[in-house]
Amino acid sequence: MKVSKSRLGATLSILALLAGCNGSAPEKSKPHPIATYTHATWQDLPSVSEADLVAGFNAWRSACERLKRDPVWANTCSGALAVPNDARQIRDFLGNTLEVYSLRSAGNNANGLITGYYEPVYPGSLTRTAKASVPVYGVPDDMIVVALDSLYPELKGKRLRGRIEGHTLKPYDSAEVIQRDGVKAPVLAWLTDPMDLQFLQIQGSGRIQLENGRQLRVGYADQNGHPYRPVGRWLVEQGQLKKEEVTMGAIHAWAEANPTRVPELLASNPSYVFFSTRPDSNEGPRGSLNVPLTAGYSVAIDRKVIPLGSLLWLSTTRPDGSPVARPVAAQDTGGAIAGEVRADLFWGTGAAAGQLAGDMKQQGQIWLLWPKGAPLPAVAEVTDQ
Repeated sequence: MKVSKSRLGATLSILALLAGCNGSAPEKSKPHPIATYTHATWQDLPSVSEADLVAGFNAWRSACERLKRDPVWANTCSGALAVPNDARQIRDFLGNTLEVYSLRSAGNNANGLITGYYEPVYPGSLTRTAKASVPVYGVPDDMIVVALDSLYPELKGKRLRGRIEGHTLKPYDSAEVIQRDGVKAPVLAWLTDPMDLQFLQIQGSGRIQLENGRQLRVGYADQNGHPYRPVGRWLVEQGQLKKEEVTMGAIHAWAEANPTRVPELLASNPSYVFFSTRPDSNEGPRGSLNVPLTAGYSVAIDRKVIPLGSLLWLSTTRPDGSPVARPVAAQDTGGAIAGEVRADLFWGTGAAAGQLAGDMKQQGQIWLLWPKGAPLPAVAEVTDQ
C-alpha cells in the first residue's frame, strides 16, 4: 500500500516521541518479573475425570499444528498429535513431557478470579430498520495502527491507534464519540439494542440472528485504542449496584429499567471493538490464537502472565458451587482479563451458555503445564513451594 508523505511523517513523529527527545531507541533491559511461577508436582493437582482429561487435552491439542511453529512447543506438540484418545496414555504423556507450576499473585496467593464468557446470539438485520438501528462496525477506513515492535522489539505487542489530522496522528475516537457521531467504517449488520452491542464487544464474538433465519457470525477485528473500563464498575461507582451484584443479567436489568441513562452507562467505557464477519460453522468461535474455542475447555488469559497456547490445569466452581477441575487451553485473550491468577472460561454458544458465563465470578487456582527443559517466559519469577 502506498503511504502518503504526511501520513508517514506523522507516524515517524509519534515514534520519535516514544523514543525520547534524542530519537534513540529505549535501552534493552531484562523484563521486570510480573508473575510468580511456583514449582509444583503432578500430585498437587486436583484429580479430574477421564472424560475431562481427554476433552481438555484435545482442546489444547487442536492448536498443535499452529503451536509446532513455536520452538517451545514444537517437540511436545509433535508427540501430542500421536497420542491416542485414551486417558491413561494422555496422563503418561503429560507426566513425561511437562512440568507443573502453580501461578501465584502478590503475597504468594494461589487463589484468583475465574469468570466466564460465551458466544451470544442477538437479533438483528443486514439493513437498518426502525427496530434494528444499532450498527455493528467493521474496521474504520481512517484508523491508523502502528505496531511499535516493528521499530523497537522491546515494545512487543504495543500498538498505537489513531487518525491522521493534518500532519498529526491523534488518538482515535472514544466509544462515546463513535456512538454519537458514527464512524467511517463498513456496517456489517444492525442490532436492536445498544446493550446487545456492548455485550457483543465484551464477549469478542457472536452470532446475529437475521429475519430470514440465517445467522451472521462476527468476531473481533480491532479496537479503538482506548482502555477497557467495565460498565459494571460504573454502576457500582454510581451506587446503582453493589460490587457483589454485578452480573450480565443485573446490568441488562438496570438498562431496561433506566433506558434514558444507557448512553451515560455506555460512555463510561471508552473502548470500542470493531468486527469482521466469520465463516459459519458448527465449531466454536476463533480466539486470539486463531483456533476454534472448545466449550468448557478453552480459556482467555492475560498473555503478559501466561503464554498464549499454554496448557493449564484449572480448579474452580460453577456458580451453583459444584466443582470444576480439568485441563484447559489458553487460546484467547480479553481486555478485562488481567492479572496473575486470572482466567475467563468459554462456556459455548447461546442463552444457556450465557447464563453460566454471566453468573460466573468464582475463586480458583491455575497451574501452568510447561515443556520440560524449555525456557520459561522472561516475565516469570520462579520460586519453590
